[in-house]
Amino acid sequence: MNRLTACFIILISIASCKKEYKSRESVTISIEKFKMDSTSIRAIEILNDSAVVYAGSVGDIGILLDNGNISKFKKIITDSVAPHFRALALNKKSIYALNVGNPALLYKIESSKATLVYTEYHEKVFYDSMKFFDNMNGIAMGDPTGDCLSIIITRDGGNSWFKIDCNNLPQIYEGEAAFAASNTNIAIVGENAWIATGGLKSRIFHTSDMGVTWNVYNTPIIQGENTTGIYSIDFYNEKQGIICGGDYTDKFGNSANKAITNDGGKTWQVVSENKEPKYVSCVQFVPKTDGKEVFAVSTNGIFYSNDAGVNWEKVSDDGFYTIRFVSDKSAWLSGNEVIAKMTIN
Repeated sequence: MNRLTACFIILISIASCKKEYKSRESVTISIEKFKMDSTSIRAIEILNDSAVVYAGSVGDIGILLDNGNISKFKKIITDSVAPHFRALALNKKSIYALNVGNPALLYKIESSKATLVYTEYHEKVFYDSMKFFDNMNGIAMGDPTGDCLSIIITRDGGNSWFKIDCNNLPQIYEGEAAFAASNTNIAIVGENAWIATGGLKSRIFHTSDMGVTWNVYNTPIIQGENTTGIYSIDFYNEKQGIICGGDYTDKFGNSANKAITNDGGKTWQVVSENKEPKYVSCVQFVPKTDGKEVFAVSTNGIFYSNDAGVNWEKVSDDGFYTIRFVSDKSAWLSGNEVIAKMTIN
């Protein structure tokens, strides 16, 4: 055996012996709450290890530190009306906030200056979620104003946005839309984006090239009513994903409201049928856990899974709208008049 062959065998052996991540059997959490008066917050994003960016229902955008202080704050008023923000995204330079309702107003906030970078007027306009692929390319999605989803794209770091024509998108079903529950209708891995819909039809729209081409896949999630369907989606990698939701008007219903995929969203399998968690407004994988650990939140409480979403345990009765992870040991949450820091023990 020559030296090159021996080295190759050693490298293969080291790779094959990589230690598999072992999930925590159960977790306990501690929550520190920060009161946020007179605002409902469904959109948060992690800025760094000790700060979270938030956008609320009264035109408020700020950065909250883990000591409870607000380091920067901006109140936006447009034509004497405060935009109700439910979508928020960050890139390297700026914060972007997008409201629900007509007109759609997308603001770029940089150095405490707010600039309106996209406006859309339509009686049906209602944007639900937004994210960036990288520092230059971003995407936002909303309810249909025609016979397709409303999808807007930026290619220049958020300075300008354009709406994709319906000729370049899959056709929507009548009564198919989305829910602005937690700013998690979009999941992104690399150049892939998955968009979740709900209502009379609940499906997954997928692009592998940052919005140039699209496919659409059916799901087994509860659907058929205006309030049923997927409320949140997350992907751990290009293959493994999870969707959760239910019926907002039946928050204790737990039939066909959680499903997982291992083929990039083409097919989905219902999990934890008729078991907790019930209605879910946000689901997120825990980072650095090989896709095994997941948290879900809603007004019903906080739930934890250590087997990729197949089985769950309730870890808190505290209700929140959304959750974002700083690490495998901490996360931020938000809800009605509250932002909270969660520590996982």
